Amino acid sequence: MRDDHERRADQRRRDGETDGPIEAALEKEFEDVVGEGAERLHRTFRATVVTGFLGGVEIGVGVIAYLGVLEHTGDQLLAGLAFSAGLIALLMAHSELFTENFLMPIAALVAREGTLGQLGKLWGGTLVGNLSGGWIVMGIVVLAFPEWHELLARTADHFVNEPFSWKFVALAMLGGAVITLMTRMQEGTDSEPTKIVAAIVGGFLLAGFQLLHSILDSLFAFGAILSGADITYLEWFVWFLPVLGLNLLGGVLLVTVLRIVREGELFRMRRGLPGGSVRKP
Repeated sequence: MRDDHERRADQRRRDGETDGPIEAALEKEFEDVVGEGAERLHRTFRATVVTGFLGGVEIGVGVIAYLGVLEHTGDQLLAGLAFSAGLIALLMAHSELFTENFLMPIAALVAREGTLGQLGKLWGGTLVGNLSGGWIVMGIVVLAFPEWHELLARTADHFVNEPFSWKFVALAMLGGAVITLMTRMQEGTDSEPTKIVAAIVGGFLLAGFQLLHSILDSLFAFGAILSGADITYLEWFVWFLPVLGLNLLGGVLLVTVLRIVREGELFRMRRGLPGGSVRKP
């Protein structure tokens, strides 16, 4: 099957009219995205949960940096920049957040490199792993930094008690879109420094401007609950469900679908459908 895919890609390069380097770069990115997505879809459930658990722990590194800088400077944007340490840790340790699993696995699914059942397993396992890993690391943070308890309560209150409105919807959709776009940028380059820059940009936008993010903000809520703040797990869960769905909607509609449409010919080639190559007249 893989040899057949490569053969069709070679044929397209020989016979197809392209826009030169731009199209060649898109084709390479397409292969990388679909290949990575297929690898994630075919993982065992155990590997998926462990990868997600480590992602929850590593995003906790960013939370520590965020809270420490915010406590000492009071500067939200500077704290958001510090939070990027968590996304850099995710990148370098090859762990994942739930919201990083929109573009690549869906692209692989469209390319018929996986099934809906595998996608559900990936999303469910990553989500459970993220939340459990995040809960444990926030328990440790609460014990290690008792002076942050009040700050945790204020930060969690800002998110969990945000009234459901069009602003809420927009912030949550942007939260999903920013992380998905960061993932796309990282898959579009082989340069590690460039990938780190993408992580810094994503972290700064996400935490610096307090976009709603189902995993990151859940860690703030867990820390507040564990430190004795007036927030319950039920309140967190009622907040969490719509944010989770809107993160998914933002990442899929604002980034994933557009990339699939842009590279539609490549998907048709991969699936062996008519119209998968453009022949010279």
